[in-house]
Amino acid sequence: MSKVIIRQMLLLTIAGIAVLMDLYEMRIKNSWIICSFIAGLIYSIWSGNRHGIVQYVLGTAVPLVLLGWLFYFRMLGSGDIKLFCVLGGLMGPYHILWCMWYAVLAGAVLSLAILFFCGGFHQRFHYLEQYVRQLIETGKRSPYYRTGTAFENIHFTIPIFMSVMLYTGGIY
Repeated sequence: MSKVIIRQMLLLTIAGIAVLMDLYEMRIKNSWIICSFIAGLIYSIWSGNRHGIVQYVLGTAVPLVLLGWLFYFRMLGSGDIKLFCVLGGLMGPYHILWCMWYAVLAGAVLSLAILFFCGGFHQRFHYLEQYVRQLIETGKRSPYYRTGTAFENIHFTIPIFMSVMLYTGGIY
């Protein structure tokens, strides 16, 4: 079995199990993230690429640096960022940028579809306006999402998994 196929299987397994955890438990367990980090590191060492460890470290750092501010404002969960870091270790810094781009694009399409079919454009933009106004007036950060199981609270692991499928399918 080729190293590329093993990497693709690892990526799909890591992202797929993260989706299931997120759907059933509303979180990605840290034990899964740690096991995935270790599997990615072992793969990087095993693959024999002399720059494998450097690419692994850079790939894990890119999502943290670029997406950390979204966690700061509680617009993206820590599990989603950690999942991107794990995937970045296996994909490398270049491909994780594309993975994040396609995940955001898929998330936007999914969100627009939910708003279109379930209604709520006006309410959602009003909620955004209230959020920004409260942030400016009080200076307090609060979660951007509504608590509970509101229809607009999408599990971002789903668009991440969709992006990983595009990667393993050779789209980017």
